[in-house]
Amino acid sequence: MAKNNQKEQIILGLDPGTSVMGYGLISVKGQEMTLIQFGVIHLSKYANHEIKLKKIFERVIGIIDEYHPDEVALEAPFFGKNVQSMLKLGRAQGVAMAAALSREVPITEYAPKKVKQSVTSNGNASKEQVANMLMTLLKIKEMPKLLDASDALGVAVCHFFQKGNNSSKSVKSWKAFVGDNPGRVK
Repeated sequence: MAKNNQKEQIILGLDPGTSVMGYGLISVKGQEMTLIQFGVIHLSKYANHEIKLKKIFERVIGIIDEYHPDEVALEAPFFGKNVQSMLKLGRAQGVAMAAALSREVPITEYAPKKVKQSVTSNGNASKEQVANMLMTLLKIKEMPKLLDASDALGVAVCHFFQKGNNSSKSVKSWKAFVGDNPGRVK
């Protein structure tokens, strides 16, 4: 019965991009996660980088105003060989962060490897493996066409797990892991 008295928390996960930006929202009550919404923001139709940044800001503000997340989790850009791409991606992330901060929503960043490790137990998992695990964890019927949406959802789920709710504990054996995480093992 006490489970019903637990406060719901909403986590917004963002996967910043300059062509496609993914977002995913989950509701958390105690140890239970529920999918609220996920999707992508299409930006490739805008030729000007500054306009793309403006659209990211506006859409993130819109999502925050509509769903009122308690926290935002962002995927940090990974190191790439193309410096210009990294700069643009960093700007997209910064604008998404500014949007959340303008609404006073706390932000946490996660490296892509950390997200994959947290969701699939494999830091080198493919985007498809992350999406498949999310389908199981959140009871999603159909995989999204663009994996940017599932990547963003993965960031939100990673944030939930990292908050001490599951995987941040050190585990000494599979038996201990299964005992501590009955909902994660089928």
